[in-house]
Amino acid sequence: MVSDELSAKVSVTAYATNFAPLWLFVNMSPLLTSAYSPDTFRQQGHALVDLLADFLNNAQSGEQPPLHYREPDDELAFWQHDFEQPANPDPTAVWKNLLTHSIQLHNPRFMGHQVSAPLPVSALTSALTSLLNNGQAVYEMGMAGNALERVLTRWLSERLGLGPEAGGLMTSGGTLANLTALLTARALKAPTDVWAEGSTDRLAIMVSEEAHYCVDRAARIMGLGSAGIIKVPTNERFQLRTNLLEPYLKQAQADGLTVFAVIGSACSTSTGSYDNLTAIADFCEQHNLWFHADGAHGGVAALSDTYRPLVRGIERADSVVVDFHKMMMMPALVTAVLYRRDADAFRTFQQKAQYLWADANSPDWFNSGKRAFECTKLMMSAKVYTALKTYGEALFTEHVEAQYGLARAFAGHITEQPDFEVAVSPESNIVCFRYIGAGIAADRVSALNSAIRQAMLTGGPFYLVQTNLRGQTWLRVSIMNPLTTLDHLKELLDAVRKLGQFIQPI
Repeated sequence: MVSDELSAKVSVTAYATNFAPLWLFVNMSPLLTSAYSPDTFRQQGHALVDLLADFLNNAQSGEQPPLHYREPDDELAFWQHDFEQPANPDPTAVWKNLLTHSIQLHNPRFMGHQVSAPLPVSALTSALTSLLNNGQAVYEMGMAGNALERVLTRWLSERLGLGPEAGGLMTSGGTLANLTALLTARALKAPTDVWAEGSTDRLAIMVSEEAHYCVDRAARIMGLGSAGIIKVPTNERFQLRTNLLEPYLKQAQADGLTVFAVIGSACSTSTGSYDNLTAIADFCEQHNLWFHADGAHGGVAALSDTYRPLVRGIERADSVVVDFHKMMMMPALVTAVLYRRDADAFRTFQQKAQYLWADANSPDWFNSGKRAFECTKLMMSAKVYTALKTYGEALFTEHVEAQYGLARAFAGHITEQPDFEVAVSPESNIVCFRYIGAGIAADRVSALNSAIRQAMLTGGPFYLVQTNLRGQTWLRVSIMNPLTTLDHLKELLDAVRKLGQFIQPI
């Protein structure tokens, strides 16, 4: 009788002979060997770092516009043509094209969206974590990442004043973070166990009309519908009118809705205004509602003695989200979901996955898949941890104070210009303003500023965006780059003025 071991050898030999090249069972192919070569990686890595260092040097000089705009069809045609060319073992050309066809966030003339100019050391750490490719749903697949996440969420919870029982998790961006927190709120405050039993209850949340659109999106994903998103009007500073919470709640109840959460903005997206979080906390405690603070952009003010009063009351929130990729200079996406009671996080998702966890119901912090949407979650904590260990917490504090202070200085300069106006005195690093010229009809101001923004996008020396505030168009800057100075902002105002004077007579 042929032994089992010999039979297995004969079977493999037969398969190799009849169905595949023998080298598949002896060694990797020459192509795969080259692709995984440490020496090739070393060579390509040095070339890439040199390219990126030159890119940073050119971008930070601010000598060129942060964006060389191309129409969408032209951009697609460029990459389609490039894609059709033969493969090249040297990726340098691809990298150069990516750099020249992308917006430069490190350019001090970039003043558009709320996206950070990432710390170079965090970008290098991203390369490390990409090569490791350690997921975090299961502890043994992400030992370091899960531990670092625990350390960092506790550190940030402490800085926010959430208390000794606080903790949380990290996830991919503010949209998932807000959805995760609201799912937790629903699990703990809804009349029925929606996760297990479904629900016929008409559930609702209350939120500022100026809240980020992702809160609206999260509510719709949860099945609340338009009626379940109760948008409370804002005051002249675009802050939620907390005096309206009581009548709006009573009206919702009269309409047959069950409100389970109230969201406070810290800060709002369009204007950077902070809601009165203390008043919202009082209201939620009075009515046994979940208090969620969307601090994706501005929660980091808690790290500054100067600006901490802006987030007074956030320590009473049941849940808070903070984006590290906004005011904490991390590459996207890195967001913390924090809970005043860390145990609440385990109520969000309750399902069996025997191949992942021996006990799906045990509240262990080290299997992050139990509390987050992602299963194969990026090792995002390493980027934040490396920055903290390299530069210390003071780096984040100084960045917040510099950008918030610069926004105030810029707004002060604008108010001295008779042909400009500010929408609202800034509380954060976001400034909304517009060109009003001399003798321009009020009904033309919005169209003029929209035209100015479009002209700046396609051929101007700066990058800024626009927003709509109560039916009017305003130009908007988010001062995110540590290298942006008041002189750059004054130059921006001059460029807007010149465009306004050129466009206005038409």
